[in-house]
Amino acid sequence: MYEFSQLRRGLENPNLFAREANRLYHRRLNTRQYNEDGIDVMAEDWDNLLILDACRYDMFEANANLPGRLESRESRGSATVEFLRANFTNRDVRDTVYVTANPQLHRNFDRINPEFHAIENVWLEDGWDEQYQTVLPETTTEYALDAAEEYDNKRFIVHYIQPHYPFITEETSFDKGYLDDPESDSRDFWGRKMESELDVSAAEIWQSYTETLNRTLPHVERLMDELDGKTVVTADHGNMVGERATPFPVREWGHPRGMYTDELVRVPWLVDDRGERREVVAEDATESEAVDDDVVADRLKQLGYAE
Repeated sequence: MYEFSQLRRGLENPNLFAREANRLYHRRLNTRQYNEDGIDVMAEDWDNLLILDACRYDMFEANANLPGRLESRESRGSATVEFLRANFTNRDVRDTVYVTANPQLHRNFDRINPEFHAIENVWLEDGWDEQYQTVLPETTTEYALDAAEEYDNKRFIVHYIQPHYPFITEETSFDKGYLDDPESDSRDFWGRKMESELDVSAAEIWQSYTETLNRTLPHVERLMDELDGKTVVTADHGNMVGERATPFPVREWGHPRGMYTDELVRVPWLVDDRGERREVVAEDATESEAVDDDVVADRLKQLGYAE
């Protein structure tokens, strides 16, 4: 069912109707909850899975010069929550520690219900950068290295928030206006662009997007160099920057759930097997710390997630 506010926005902007029609097409009229052609990341062979949030394969291929063998895979989701639900719902992953700069796992934990050995939420107070209103990649790397020392017999998932919006470049003025909008709970940066309310070109967005990835890659490489075991660098999903969606050819922005275009679900899969494999064991889950819901909501808003 659709809320009245959603129907009203759709009437005001036909692009949103086209988006919903495309979503229904890709999800086979909602008979599937995720991209069933995507891989099960936990069934793949790795000791360390480094996730770049919203990193398209083509952008990674053109800019990354990391050690290893670059392949591509198809993700189960076109958005983080969809990726998390498709890969971890009700899953016993007590051999794995999840280090994450993205609050979506915490926000949706009860519905996903994974059993990790431990979860390190980098986005809390000490890990949050107030200037850029995100978690910087160097911070995520430091948290991951600390976790690797503490849990030396576990698999690691390290979820960087970059190159996901907000962009960590010197020029960020165009991408923060939504924070001052009283209606921004439903109209984030990508939503405003989809509704033709932002005067910023696809080329400008692509440049900031690429600069953010390039700002991140050295910190990813440092982590690759210092972790033992087999490492894979991938992404949870991609992002659309004005390309036309299918089957209704509306220009699409961001990474809406339930749309499985190449730009959204084709992700890098860089395999680095320089490290000596480590023995991994499953152990009981550790206690998770309590977090104020207002903090979670504020973090997600600053990261550009609409409610």
